[in-house]
Amino acid sequence: MKLQVPERVKIESLSIRSSFLNRDVQLSIILPPAYEQKPYPVLWLNDGQDMSAMQFNRILDDLYTQEVVKPMIVVGIHANEDRLQEYGSSAAADFKNRGAKAGLYAEFLVNELLPFIRNKYSVSRDKRKNVIAGWSMGGLSAIDIAWHFSNYFGKVGVFSGSLWWRLKAYNRGYKDDKHRIIHQLIRNTPKREGLRFWFECGTNDENADRNKNGLIDSIDDTIDFIQELKQKGYNEQHDIQFVIVKDGEHNQQTWAEIMPYFLTWAFGA
Repeated sequence: MKLQVPERVKIESLSIRSSFLNRDVQLSIILPPAYEQKPYPVLWLNDGQDMSAMQFNRILDDLYTQEVVKPMIVVGIHANEDRLQEYGSSAAADFKNRGAKAGLYAEFLVNELLPFIRNKYSVSRDKRKNVIAGWSMGGLSAIDIAWHFSNYFGKVGVFSGSLWWRLKAYNRGYKDDKHRIIHQLIRNTPKREGLRFWFECGTNDENADRNKNGLIDSIDDTIDFIQELKQKGYNEQHDIQFVIVKDGEHNQQTWAEIMPYFLTWAFGA
């Protein structure tokens, strides 16, 4: 008897011209096996240029074979040499004026990319089935966009997020409670009802420990950010997931290893 080989995901490469960014944005689209005309959940993914190195298609194939996630469409958005300007927070550029185009990137994603994908593919418009995620600076961008446009996104994933994004240099009067941009954004704006959060940090993400409390800064900044969310009324058990990867590093290998857990949380069958 001939063994039946499971159908694999399909990968498409596209580009879209952005008037906000004044450039062509490359996209990597992963369609589920047996793609058909029905509204699929969507993962909007920053740093889509990393998907190949992370073998994202193989991760999805394995999860579909195990039947632990619902079929989804993944939209990988490629960054270019302007990455440190387009990623960040639209609330403010950092102390080196990085992230100056973060607001334009958010406008591109919501006002150009979403309509483009919705016109070309069969995707759900239910915000609970639209998830945005990213790693490092892309993770900061993802949570900033999810917060500013929470009517479009129901969940956000942040891998080794650059939550240290700050208004002042450490040696220029910096204070945790005043100068971390994304923390201040959450503190000073209303709660976004229905939004859920997933965070990952590796214990070897970095070596810095600016307050000498025994925790590296990436973990410290994430814990403090979660505290801001709890102060807003988010429930730590229902609304927030935080995974610390022992010996995990700030690289594609660690993010690929933890990705199945995030996808199961976001799109669990």
